Parts: sequence; C-alpha cells; structure tokens
Amino acid sequence: MQAKGRVFCIPVPLGPEQAVGDVLAATQIEQVKHLRHFVVEHPKTARLFLKQFGLNTPLQELSMVTFGEHERAKREVVAAALAPALAGQDVGLLSEAGCPGVADPGAEVVEAAHRAGLQVVPLVGPSSLLLALMASGFNGQQFAFLGYLNSRPAERQVQLRALEKRAAEHRETLLFIETPYRAQAVLDDCIKTLRPGTRLLVARDLTLPTEQVNQKPVSQWRQQPVDLGKALVVFGLAAK
Repeated sequence: MQAKGRVFCIPVPLGPEQAVGDVLAATQIEQVKHLRHFVVEHPKTARLFLKQFGLNTPLQELSMVTFGEHERAKREVVAAALAPALAGQDVGLLSEAGCPGVADPGAEVVEAAHRAGLQVVPLVGPSSLLLALMASGFNGQQFAFLGYLNSRPAERQVQLRALEKRAAEHRETLLFIETPYRAQAVLDDCIKTLRPGTRLLVARDLTLPTEQVNQKPVSQWRQQPVDLGKALVVFGLAAK
C-alpha cells in the first residue's frame, strides 16, 4: 500500500521586504526543497516567496491550488489541494503572511488533512499573535484570540466594553487584529471606550524595521496619542 504524503505548514514573512532566511532556518528550508505541490492564497506572491528556496522543481513546473477566504465552501478545492498527498506526495501550505492556519483560511485545509489521515508538519516561523503576547507582559497562561472586532464604531465600542469585563472577570489576556486601514479607528475607540486602568497593548509591524510594541494603561494612551498610519497591528488588553 502506497504511503500517504505529508502536509507542510510553511511560515511566510510578515512583510514583503523580508527574505526566506529571515523566517525559516536552513534545516527547515532543506525539509521542503523537494516539494512541487502547494496550496496558496495568491499564486503570484507565493511564487516570489518560493523563488528564494532553491526548490528542486522549476517554478513554472510547480502545481498550485488557490485556497482563500472566498473558496472556503468549495469542497472540490480542498479535495484538489490534498489529492497529491493522498497519492503519496508531500504538499506545502502557504499563508499570505505569517503562519498557515493561524487567523488564516488554510486551517480548513489542515482540518481536512487530519480527517484524511495525513501527517501535518508545522514549521517554526513568525506568528504576530504569539510575538505580541510574548512582548506584552500580559497573562500568557490564559489568553484568547478574537480575530477582528466589529467594523461599525458603535457596535465595536459595545464589544470593547464587554471584552474588558470578560478580561477582568477571568484574568484573561485578549488579543485581536485589524486591517491597516482601520487600525487607527480601533485604537481611537479603545482609548475612548476602555477604563483608564485597563492596560492596552499595541504591537505594530512586528519583525519589520518599523516594529513598535507599547503596553500601558489607557489613561497614558490618552495623554500620548499615536498615529498608526497604515500599520499591521495586533491589539491586546488586560483588565482588573
């Protein structure tokens, strides 16, 4: 009976100016040089990243299945993505940035891989969520990632009050993210809505040259406002 292939979860840089050597160790790069089948969000940017690997297969001969947010409901896409692994060939899974499967639609491919009895191999790389938690000083024993908050300001402010209460009651660190074009609005709502003593983390552009990590009470954020511009931001809060 032919052995099944594996699914490698391959981390991708958090910024376009970073090289593969900034993300993966040489031993990990060697692990995936043999791959010729990939599941990606955007083939163009995936090829630019994979070009640095020195893969054994020429780029133009690579097989790529596109799997993104809008394709989550398409079972045939998942089936096509995992078909090579079921036939005995290893497959690489790439997120558009960061670690596949973490705040990433690729998680559904990984789940399907487990259901099919495939071995999933996660490679070490940059996760903005874990990096933010590491740098926060908040409770790392009990934390939750909430994804994106409500996009409507009024509803978002109600949500922030509820999250603040949850964080205080359970001594839980809460992490959430936002798109670059809406990060400033979320920060402004946090500063306006949360209690003065609640501690707010703003971790922007992690691993990039413009990286900044600040954690302080909301009262201090009000005294020292920050212009986030179009930064990639992870927010966190801890309350008592």
